[in-house]
Amino acid sequence: MTTIGVLALQGAFIEHVKILRRLGAETREVRLPADLDGLDGLIIPGGESTTIGKLAVAFGLVEPLRAFAGQHPTWGTCAGMIFLAKDIGNDRQPILGVMDITVNRNAFGRQVDSFEVDLPVKGLGDEPFHAVFIRAPIVTAVAGEVQVLAALADGRIVAAQSGHLLATAFHPELTADDRLHAYFLNMATQAK
Repeated sequence: MTTIGVLALQGAFIEHVKILRRLGAETREVRLPADLDGLDGLIIPGGESTTIGKLAVAFGLVEPLRAFAGQHPTWGTCAGMIFLAKDIGNDRQPILGVMDITVNRNAFGRQVDSFEVDLPVKGLGDEPFHAVFIRAPIVTAVAGEVQVLAALADGRIVAAQSGHLLATAFHPELTADDRLHAYFLNMATQAK
C-alpha cells in the first residue's frame, strides 16, 4: 500500500486526504518531523504560503521537509508550489528551495480575481483539466530538468515537473477530477 502524507499546518489539506483515500492510498497528516517517517510521497497543499513557511519553521519542519523532498515524490499545489520553488523573489519568506523554478506569488491579483479554466495537462490524456485558480502563483522561469506540464493560453506556466517533484499553481483538490492525484500517486508508487 502506498502511503502519502499531506502537510497539515494550514490550507486545503483535508480535501487532498479525501481524494487520496478515494483512490485507495493510505494517508497521513504531517505536522511534525516524525510524521514523515515511512511516507512514499508528500503533498504540500494550497493555503497561505507565508503562514505555511512560518509554521514549518515553528514546528522544526523546514529541514526535514527539504530532505524528504530531495528524495521522495513531493507535490506542491498553489502555496505548496511557492514553498517548493528555488526563487520567489522574496528572501523574507521560508521556502524549501528544492525545485528549479522561479515563482511569482499572487500573480493574478486578489481573491476577487480568482478564476477557473479548462487546461490541457501533459500526462493526463486529451481531456482538459478544470483548473481552479485562487490568488494563484505562476512559474516565471524554469531551469535544469524542469518540464512544463501546463500553461495558460497566454503562455504563463501553471504546472511543472522535475523528476519526482510536481508543482501546480491551481487547486486540483477543489474539483471532482482526480487525474492529477492519480498521476502523483502513480509517481509515488513507482518510486517505492
